[in-house]
Amino acid sequence: MGLSLRFWGVRGSIPSPGARTVRYGGNTPCTELRTSDGWLVILDAGTGIRELGRALMTKANGAAVKGDIFLTHAHWDHIQGIPFFAPIFQSGNHFTIWGSKSLETSIDRVVRDQMSPVVFPVSFDELDARIDFQDLGEDEQRPGRGYVVSAYHVQHPGGALAYRFTDAKTPGRALVYVSDNELQPHASYHAADGWRAGMTKFCAGASVLIHDATYSRDEYAQHKGWGHSTTDDALELAIEAGVELLVLFHHKPERSDEEIDQQLDALRSVARSRGAKLRIEAAAEGMSLTV
Repeated sequence: MGLSLRFWGVRGSIPSPGARTVRYGGNTPCTELRTSDGWLVILDAGTGIRELGRALMTKANGAAVKGDIFLTHAHWDHIQGIPFFAPIFQSGNHFTIWGSKSLETSIDRVVRDQMSPVVFPVSFDELDARIDFQDLGEDEQRPGRGYVVSAYHVQHPGGALAYRFTDAKTPGRALVYVSDNELQPHASYHAADGWRAGMTKFCAGASVLIHDATYSRDEYAQHKGWGHSTTDDALELAIEAGVELLVLFHHKPERSDEEIDQQLDALRSVARSRGAKLRIEAAAEGMSLTV
């Protein structure tokens, strides 16, 4: 068995609780990833990390909780859950927070400032767990505890990373996580020639591709340059890259459960009409997958 994952937050931009979002969930991005040896990797720290933290503490039953947290970027919806992540308040726990080298300020500074007394009652320096910080550059590959991770710079205001993970015991299976990414070209990104081809190569042959699918085609016309893709864009990338499973992610805050169902049905129909063999799902809180 290789990597396994569970979604704790799948919504983009802002938490969206309520009757219209019960099935897919209203928490902002957080995905739990486990290696075949059980090592914990957390992808983004939106509000979904709060319930993940509660589950980790219950399961640990007093034992130390350790793991790596990979942040795609530092926008609010990807870091706002950190101050409410229960394991960081317990001595003996240990987390390494990873972020992009290309941010205008360090990921260390961003997380610390989020817990400054001006905006939060408990300062970062009061945390009892050990928290380390590491950065990862584009096209850089690093081994972790039972896994290998590489990164690719994507198109999003302020900069962001896509991550590709493989399990040390099953290197032929890969998870690619792309939470926020605008696949269409836009002048504001100053993308290098060949960026899109590089994106396809980065995703090539992935067992699971989790990709931003915030907008419909009609909605996107009013949001070019905002850093997000359409469901059609995500499907096109998945077909080009030859992935096995496409998971639609970062659902628009206003998108109801029924509307996500409709998007999923429509996209599957398009895939069938094109003879594509990939499977397509929409990320939902509590959904688990094996890579």
